[in-house]
Amino acid sequence: MLLSLAQWLQTMSPEFGYFRVFQYLTFRAVMAALTALLIGLIAGPFVIRRLTHLKIGQPIREYAMQTHLSKSGTPTMGGVLILLSIGISTLLWFDLSNRFVWIVLVVTLGFGAVGWADDWRKVVHKDPEGMRSREKFLWQSMIGLLAALYLVFSISESSNLRVLELFFSWVQSGFDVNLPPKAGLQLPFFKEISYPLGVFGFVLLTYLVIVGSSNAVNLTDGLDGLAIMPVVMVGSALGVFAYVTGSAVYSKYLFFPHIPGSGELLIFCSAMAGAGLAFLWFNTHPAQVFMGDVGALALGAALGTIAVIVRQEIVLAIMGGIFVVEALSVMLQVMYFKYTRARYGEGRRLFKMAPLHHHFEKNGWKETQVVVRFWIITMLLCLIGLSTLKLR
Repeated sequence: MLLSLAQWLQTMSPEFGYFRVFQYLTFRAVMAALTALLIGLIAGPFVIRRLTHLKIGQPIREYAMQTHLSKSGTPTMGGVLILLSIGISTLLWFDLSNRFVWIVLVVTLGFGAVGWADDWRKVVHKDPEGMRSREKFLWQSMIGLLAALYLVFSISESSNLRVLELFFSWVQSGFDVNLPPKAGLQLPFFKEISYPLGVFGFVLLTYLVIVGSSNAVNLTDGLDGLAIMPVVMVGSALGVFAYVTGSAVYSKYLFFPHIPGSGELLIFCSAMAGAGLAFLWFNTHPAQVFMGDVGALALGAALGTIAVIVRQEIVLAIMGGIFVVEALSVMLQVMYFKYTRARYGEGRRLFKMAPLHHHFEKNGWKETQVVVRFWIITMLLCLIGLSTLKLR
Protein backbone atom coordinates (compact mmCIF):
# COMPACT_ATOMS: atom_id res chain seq x y z
CA MET A 1 0.00 0.00 0.00
CA LEU A 2 2.72 2.47 0.98
CA LEU A 3 4.80 1.36 -2.01
CA SER A 4 1.97 2.27 -4.38
CA LEU A 5 1.54 5.61 -2.62
CA ALA A 6 5.27 6.35 -2.88
CA GLN A 7 5.28 5.51 -6.59
CA TRP A 8 2.29 7.79 -7.17
CA LEU A 9 3.93 10.68 -5.33
CA GLN A 10 7.08 10.30 -7.41
CA THR A 11 5.07 10.65 -10.60
CA MET A 12 3.36 13.77 -9.25
CA SER A 13 6.50 15.80 -8.57
CA PRO A 14 10.31 15.35 -8.65
CA GLU A 15 10.38 16.82 -5.14
CA PHE A 16 9.23 13.43 -3.85
CA GLY A 17 12.25 11.64 -5.30
CA TYR A 18 13.40 10.54 -1.88
CA PHE A 19 10.45 8.15 -1.81
CA ARG A 20 12.54 5.94 -4.08
CA VAL A 21 13.77 4.30 -0.89
CA PHE A 22 10.43 2.45 -0.82
CA GLN A 23 11.55 0.55 -3.91
CA TYR A 24 14.19 -1.25 -1.85
CA LEU A 25 12.92 -4.57 -0.56
CA THR A 26 15.30 -4.60 2.40
CA PHE A 27 14.07 -1.20 3.59
CA ARG A 28 10.44 -2.28 3.44
CA ALA A 29 11.30 -5.55 5.21
CA VAL A 30 12.90 -3.70 8.13
CA MET A 31 9.95 -1.32 8.33
CA ALA A 32 7.49 -4.23 8.20
CA ALA A 33 9.22 -5.87 11.16
CA LEU A 34 9.23 -2.64 13.15
CA THR A 35 5.60 -1.89 12.28
CA ALA A 36 4.42 -5.35 13.35
CA LEU A 37 6.50 -5.12 16.53
CA LEU A 38 5.02 -1.75 17.50
CA ILE A 39 1.46 -2.80 16.68
CA GLY A 40 1.87 -5.92 18.82
CA LEU A 41 3.39 -4.07 21.77
CA ILE A 42 0.82 -1.26 21.69
CA ALA A 43 -2.25 -3.42 21.07
CA GLY A 44 -1.12 -6.27 23.34
CA PRO A 45 -2.40 -4.92 26.68
CA PHE A 46 -5.75 -3.98 25.13
CA VAL A 47 -6.18 -7.41 23.54
CA ILE A 48 -5.29 -9.16 26.81
CA ARG A 49 -7.78 -7.00 28.74
CA ARG A 50 -10.51 -7.77 26.21
CA LEU A 51 -9.83 -11.49 26.32
CA THR A 52 -9.87 -11.39 30.12
CA HIS A 53 -13.12 -9.38 30.10
CA LEU A 54 -14.73 -11.88 27.74
CA LYS A 55 -13.51 -14.68 30.04
CA ILE A 56 -11.68 -16.38 27.20
CA GLY A 57 -9.44 -18.41 29.49
CA GLN A 58 -7.42 -21.50 28.67
CA PRO A 59 -8.99 -24.72 30.01
CA ILE A 60 -6.44 -27.27 31.22
CA ARG A 61 -7.00 -30.94 30.40
CA GLU A 62 -7.39 -33.30 33.34
CA TYR A 63 -4.38 -35.40 32.24
CA ALA A 64 -2.09 -32.37 31.85
CA MET A 65 1.02 -31.71 33.94
CA GLN A 66 0.16 -30.84 37.52
CA THR A 67 2.44 -27.81 37.35
CA HIS A 68 0.24 -26.41 34.57
CA LEU A 69 -2.99 -26.42 36.57
CA SER A 70 -2.19 -22.92 37.86
CA LYS A 71 -2.37 -21.67 34.25
CA SER A 72 -6.07 -22.46 34.02
CA GLY A 73 -7.98 -19.30 33.12
CA THR A 74 -5.03 -17.52 31.50
CA PRO A 75 -6.38 -15.65 28.43
CA THR A 76 -5.97 -17.63 25.24
CA MET A 77 -6.62 -16.86 21.54
CA GLY A 78 -3.72 -14.39 21.73
CA GLY A 79 -2.85 -15.49 18.22
CA VAL A 80 -5.39 -12.89 17.12
CA LEU A 81 -2.83 -10.26 18.15
CA ILE A 82 -0.15 -11.94 16.02
CA LEU A 83 -2.39 -12.20 12.95
CA LEU A 84 -3.55 -8.60 13.36
CA SER A 85 0.03 -7.35 13.53
CA ILE A 86 1.16 -9.46 10.56
CA GLY A 87 -1.85 -8.54 8.45
CA ILE A 88 -1.65 -4.77 8.95
CA SER A 89 2.11 -4.59 8.58
CA THR A 90 2.20 -6.78 5.47
CA LEU A 91 -0.59 -4.86 3.75
CA LEU A 92 1.20 -1.59 4.45
CA TRP A 93 4.61 -2.58 3.11
CA PHE A 94 4.33 -5.25 0.42
CA ASP A 95 3.70 -4.86 -3.30
CA LEU A 96 -0.06 -5.33 -3.59
CA SER A 97 0.32 -6.93 -7.02
CA ASN A 98 2.43 -9.82 -5.68
CA ARG A 99 0.46 -13.07 -5.87
CA PHE A 100 2.73 -15.06 -3.56
CA VAL A 101 2.17 -12.80 -0.56
CA TRP A 102 -1.58 -12.90 -1.16
CA ILE A 103 -1.70 -16.70 -1.19
CA VAL A 104 0.35 -16.86 2.02
CA LEU A 105 -2.01 -14.34 3.64
CA VAL A 106 -5.06 -16.33 2.54
CA VAL A 107 -3.64 -19.62 3.84
CA THR A 108 -2.57 -17.99 7.12
CA LEU A 109 -5.96 -16.43 7.76
CA GLY A 110 -7.76 -19.61 6.63
CA PHE A 111 -5.91 -21.78 9.11
CA GLY A 112 -6.32 -19.02 11.68
CA ALA A 113 -10.09 -19.22 11.20
CA VAL A 114 -10.00 -22.98 11.80
CA GLY A 115 -7.96 -22.39 14.95
CA TRP A 116 -10.36 -19.65 16.07
CA ALA A 117 -13.32 -22.02 15.78
CA ASP A 118 -11.40 -24.64 17.76
CA ASP A 119 -10.47 -22.18 20.51
CA TRP A 120 -14.00 -20.80 20.64
CA ARG A 121 -15.42 -24.22 21.39
CA LYS A 122 -12.85 -24.71 24.11
CA VAL A 123 -13.49 -21.46 25.94
CA VAL A 124 -17.20 -20.85 25.25
CA HIS A 125 -18.49 -24.40 25.30
CA LYS A 126 -15.98 -25.34 28.03
CA ASP A 127 -14.73 -28.30 26.02
CA PRO A 128 -10.96 -28.80 26.60
CA GLU A 129 -10.71 -30.89 23.42
CA GLY A 130 -12.24 -28.21 21.19
CA MET A 131 -13.04 -29.03 17.56
CA ARG A 132 -13.00 -32.75 16.86
CA SER A 133 -9.94 -34.01 15.02
CA ARG A 134 -11.80 -35.14 11.91
CA GLU A 135 -13.59 -31.85 11.45
CA LYS A 136 -10.43 -29.84 11.99
CA PHE A 137 -8.48 -32.05 9.61
CA LEU A 138 -11.21 -31.68 6.97
CA TRP A 139 -11.01 -27.89 6.95
CA GLN A 140 -7.22 -27.93 7.03
CA SER A 141 -7.18 -30.35 4.09
CA MET A 142 -9.52 -28.20 2.02
CA ILE A 143 -7.40 -25.09 2.46
CA GLY A 144 -4.15 -26.99 1.98
CA LEU A 145 -5.31 -28.67 -1.24
CA LEU A 146 -6.64 -25.43 -2.74
CA ALA A 147 -3.33 -23.72 -1.97
CA ALA A 148 -1.41 -26.65 -3.45
CA LEU A 149 -3.43 -26.59 -6.68
CA TYR A 150 -2.71 -22.88 -7.08
CA LEU A 151 0.99 -23.09 -6.24
CA VAL A 152 1.75 -26.02 -8.55
CA PHE A 153 1.16 -23.77 -11.56
CA SER A 154 2.08 -20.38 -10.11
CA ILE A 155 5.70 -21.42 -9.46
CA SER A 156 6.40 -21.46 -13.20
CA GLU A 157 4.03 -18.68 -14.32
CA SER A 158 4.11 -14.94 -13.69
CA SER A 159 0.39 -14.04 -13.73
CA ASN A 160 -2.84 -15.40 -12.32
CA LEU A 161 -4.31 -15.52 -15.83
CA ARG A 162 -1.53 -17.81 -17.01
CA VAL A 163 -1.98 -19.96 -13.89
CA LEU A 164 -5.66 -20.40 -14.76
CA GLU A 165 -4.85 -21.19 -18.40
CA LEU A 166 -2.27 -23.78 -17.38
CA PHE A 167 -4.75 -25.39 -14.99
CA PHE A 168 -7.36 -25.83 -17.72
CA SER A 169 -4.68 -27.12 -20.10
CA TRP A 170 -3.71 -29.69 -17.47
CA VAL A 171 -7.33 -30.84 -17.13
CA GLN A 172 -7.93 -30.96 -20.91
CA SER A 173 -4.71 -32.90 -21.52
CA GLY A 174 -5.82 -35.70 -19.25
CA PHE A 175 -3.81 -34.44 -16.27
CA ASP A 176 -0.50 -34.58 -18.12
CA VAL A 177 1.65 -31.43 -17.89
CA ASN A 178 5.41 -31.27 -17.54
CA LEU A 179 6.57 -28.92 -14.79
CA PRO A 180 9.89 -27.03 -14.99
CA PRO A 181 12.85 -28.33 -12.94
CA LYS A 182 12.43 -25.56 -10.38
CA ALA A 183 9.07 -27.08 -9.42
CA GLY A 184 10.82 -30.29 -8.38
CA LEU A 185 11.95 -31.24 -4.89
CA GLN A 186 15.17 -29.31 -4.31
CA LEU A 187 17.90 -31.22 -2.50
CA PRO A 188 20.01 -29.13 -0.10
CA PHE A 189 23.82 -29.30 -0.21
CA PHE A 190 23.72 -30.21 -3.93
CA LYS A 191 24.07 -27.93 -6.96
CA GLU A 192 21.13 -27.79 -9.33
CA ILE A 193 19.76 -31.16 -8.27
CA SER A 194 16.01 -31.54 -8.00
CA TYR A 195 13.73 -34.54 -7.99
CA PRO A 196 10.85 -34.22 -10.51
CA LEU A 197 7.50 -34.52 -8.77
CA GLY A 198 4.88 -34.01 -11.45
CA VAL A 199 1.63 -32.19 -10.73
CA PHE A 200 0.18 -34.80 -8.40
CA GLY A 201 3.46 -35.23 -6.57
CA PHE A 202 3.81 -31.47 -6.11
CA VAL A 203 0.25 -31.14 -4.83
CA LEU A 204 0.68 -34.03 -2.40
CA LEU A 205 3.99 -32.71 -1.08
CA THR A 206 2.62 -29.18 -0.72
CA TYR A 207 -0.46 -30.44 1.08
CA LEU A 208 1.64 -32.49 3.52
CA VAL A 209 4.05 -29.61 4.17
CA ILE A 210 1.33 -27.03 4.84
CA VAL A 211 -0.96 -29.21 6.95
CA GLY A 212 1.96 -30.97 8.64
CA SER A 213 3.70 -27.72 9.56
CA SER A 214 0.47 -26.28 10.91
CA ASN A 215 -0.19 -29.21 13.23
CA ALA A 216 3.47 -29.55 14.23
CA VAL A 217 3.62 -25.94 15.46
CA ASN A 218 0.30 -26.45 17.23
CA LEU A 219 1.65 -29.49 19.08
CA THR A 220 4.78 -27.56 20.06
CA ASP A 221 2.74 -24.74 21.58
CA GLY A 222 2.50 -26.23 25.05
CA LEU A 223 4.83 -24.13 27.18
CA ASP A 224 5.25 -20.38 27.68
CA GLY A 225 7.18 -19.03 24.70
CA LEU A 226 8.10 -22.46 23.39
CA ALA A 227 6.54 -22.20 19.92
CA ILE A 228 6.71 -18.51 19.07
CA MET A 229 10.48 -18.05 19.19
CA PRO A 230 11.24 -20.99 16.86
CA VAL A 231 8.57 -19.60 14.53
CA VAL A 232 10.38 -16.25 14.54
CA MET A 233 13.76 -17.86 13.84
CA VAL A 234 12.56 -20.26 11.14
CA GLY A 235 10.42 -17.56 9.52
CA SER A 236 13.33 -15.14 9.45
CA ALA A 237 15.58 -17.77 7.86
CA LEU A 238 12.93 -18.51 5.23
CA GLY A 239 12.85 -14.79 4.51
CA VAL A 240 16.53 -15.01 3.52
CA PHE A 241 15.72 -17.86 1.13
CA ALA A 242 12.84 -15.86 -0.31
CA TYR A 243 15.16 -12.92 -0.94
CA VAL A 244 17.64 -15.17 -2.72
CA THR A 245 15.13 -17.03 -4.91
CA GLY A 246 13.45 -13.76 -5.84
CA SER A 247 16.71 -12.25 -7.10
CA ALA A 248 17.92 -13.30 -10.55
CA VAL A 249 21.49 -12.40 -9.57
CA TYR A 250 21.72 -14.11 -6.18
CA SER A 251 19.77 -17.20 -7.24
CA LYS A 252 22.07 -17.75 -10.21
CA TYR A 253 25.20 -17.21 -8.12
CA LEU A 254 24.06 -19.56 -5.35
CA PHE A 255 22.57 -22.19 -7.71
CA PHE A 256 19.02 -21.67 -6.49
CA PRO A 257 15.90 -21.77 -8.67
CA HIS A 258 14.78 -18.28 -9.61
CA ILE A 259 11.15 -17.73 -8.61
CA PRO A 260 10.14 -14.24 -9.85
CA GLY A 261 8.15 -12.42 -7.18
CA SER A 262 9.10 -14.69 -4.30
CA GLY A 263 11.43 -12.05 -2.86
CA GLU A 264 8.40 -10.08 -1.73
CA LEU A 265 7.75 -12.83 0.84
CA LEU A 266 10.57 -11.26 2.83
CA ILE A 267 8.02 -8.59 3.82
CA PHE A 268 5.68 -11.21 5.26
CA CYS A 269 8.52 -13.04 7.02
CA SER A 270 9.75 -9.79 8.56
CA ALA A 271 6.25 -8.90 9.72
CA MET A 272 5.91 -12.38 11.23
CA ALA A 273 9.19 -11.94 13.08
CA GLY A 274 8.17 -8.55 14.46
CA ALA A 275 4.72 -9.76 15.48
CA GLY A 276 6.21 -12.86 17.07
CA LEU A 277 8.67 -10.88 19.18
CA ALA A 278 5.86 -8.56 20.30
CA PHE A 279 3.77 -11.57 21.32
CA LEU A 280 6.73 -13.09 23.16
CA TRP A 281 6.81 -9.95 25.33
CA PHE A 282 3.47 -11.08 26.81
CA ASN A 283 3.92 -14.84 26.36
CA THR A 284 7.21 -15.26 28.20
CA HIS A 285 7.03 -17.20 31.49
CA PRO A 286 4.78 -16.67 33.35
CA ALA A 287 2.58 -16.03 30.32
CA GLN A 288 -0.03 -13.29 30.37
CA VAL A 289 -1.68 -14.74 27.28
CA PHE A 290 -1.54 -17.94 25.23
CA MET A 291 -1.35 -18.17 21.48
CA GLY A 292 -4.10 -20.72 21.09
CA ASP A 293 -4.85 -22.69 17.95
CA VAL A 294 -5.78 -19.48 16.14
CA GLY A 295 -2.12 -18.50 16.21
CA ALA A 296 -0.32 -21.85 16.14
CA LEU A 297 -2.22 -23.35 13.21
CA ALA A 298 -1.93 -20.14 11.20
CA LEU A 299 1.80 -19.62 11.78
CA GLY A 300 2.64 -23.24 11.02
CA ALA A 301 0.68 -23.10 7.77
CA ALA A 302 2.43 -19.85 6.83
CA LEU A 303 5.86 -21.41 7.31
CA GLY A 304 4.89 -24.40 5.21
CA THR A 305 3.47 -22.27 2.38
CA ILE A 306 6.54 -20.04 2.24
CA ALA A 307 8.85 -23.07 2.20
CA VAL A 308 6.94 -24.52 -0.75
CA ILE A 309 7.10 -21.27 -2.73
CA VAL A 310 10.86 -20.88 -2.25
CA ARG A 311 11.31 -24.63 -2.90
CA GLN A 312 12.91 -25.39 0.47
CA GLU A 313 10.67 -28.06 1.95
CA ILE A 314 13.58 -30.20 3.15
CA VAL A 315 15.37 -27.19 4.63
CA LEU A 316 12.17 -26.32 6.50
CA ALA A 317 12.22 -29.79 8.06
CA ILE A 318 15.85 -29.19 9.12
CA MET A 319 15.35 -25.70 10.57
CA GLY A 320 12.02 -26.64 12.13
CA GLY A 321 13.47 -29.81 13.61
CA ILE A 322 11.87 -29.06 16.97
CA PHE A 323 8.43 -28.98 15.34
CA VAL A 324 9.16 -32.23 13.51
CA VAL A 325 10.37 -34.04 16.65
CA GLU A 326 7.39 -32.80 18.69
CA ALA A 327 4.95 -34.11 16.07
CA LEU A 328 6.81 -37.41 15.72
CA SER A 329 6.80 -37.91 19.49
CA VAL A 330 3.00 -37.75 19.52
CA MET A 331 2.69 -40.11 16.53
CA LEU A 332 5.13 -42.62 18.00
CA GLN A 333 3.46 -42.46 21.40
CA VAL A 334 0.03 -43.23 19.93
CA MET A 335 1.34 -45.98 17.63
CA TYR A 336 3.34 -47.66 20.40
CA PHE A 337 0.42 -47.48 22.82
CA LYS A 338 -1.94 -49.10 20.31
CA TYR A 339 0.62 -51.76 19.37
CA THR A 340 1.36 -52.78 22.97
CA ARG A 341 -2.34 -52.79 23.86
CA ALA A 342 -3.07 -55.13 20.94
CA ARG A 343 -0.13 -57.41 21.73
CA TYR A 344 -0.01 -57.41 25.52
CA GLY A 345 -3.54 -56.34 26.39
CA GLU A 346 -2.21 -53.24 28.09
CA GLY A 347 -1.11 -50.03 26.43
CA ARG A 348 2.43 -48.87 27.21
CA ARG A 349 4.08 -45.51 26.65
CA LEU A 350 7.27 -44.83 24.74
CA PHE A 351 7.66 -41.43 26.41
CA LYS A 352 6.59 -40.42 29.90
CA MET A 353 4.28 -37.92 28.24
CA ALA A 354 3.83 -36.51 24.74
CA PRO A 355 4.49 -34.09 23.10
CA LEU A 356 8.20 -34.35 23.82
CA HIS A 357 8.51 -31.16 25.91
CA HIS A 358 6.28 -32.75 28.56
CA HIS A 359 8.56 -35.80 28.62
CA PHE A 360 11.46 -33.58 29.67
CA GLU A 361 9.28 -31.89 32.29
CA LYS A 362 8.48 -35.34 33.69
CA ASN A 363 12.24 -35.96 33.85
CA GLY A 364 12.69 -32.97 36.13
CA TRP A 365 13.45 -30.13 33.73
CA LYS A 366 11.89 -26.82 34.66
CA GLU A 367 9.59 -25.22 32.11
CA THR A 368 12.01 -22.39 31.38
CA GLN A 369 14.86 -24.90 30.90
CA VAL A 370 12.89 -26.81 28.29
CA VAL A 371 11.91 -23.62 26.46
CA VAL A 372 15.36 -22.02 26.31
CA ARG A 373 17.10 -25.27 25.38
CA PHE A 374 14.62 -25.83 22.55
CA TRP A 375 15.32 -22.26 21.39
CA ILE A 376 19.05 -22.96 21.33
CA ILE A 377 18.53 -26.14 19.32
CA THR A 378 16.33 -24.25 16.84
CA MET A 379 18.98 -21.56 16.47
CA LEU A 380 21.59 -24.18 15.63
CA LEU A 381 19.25 -25.89 13.15
CA CYS A 382 18.50 -22.56 11.45
CA LEU A 383 22.24 -21.95 11.05
CA ILE A 384 22.57 -25.38 9.47
CA GLY A 385 19.69 -24.56 7.14
CA LEU A 386 21.21 -21.21 6.19
CA SER A 387 24.52 -22.93 5.46
CA THR A 388 22.84 -24.63 2.50
CA LEU A 389 22.88 -21.24 0.80
CA LYS A 390 26.58 -21.68 0.12
CA LEU A 391 27.42 -25.31 0.89
CA ARG A 392 26.11 -26.83 -2.31
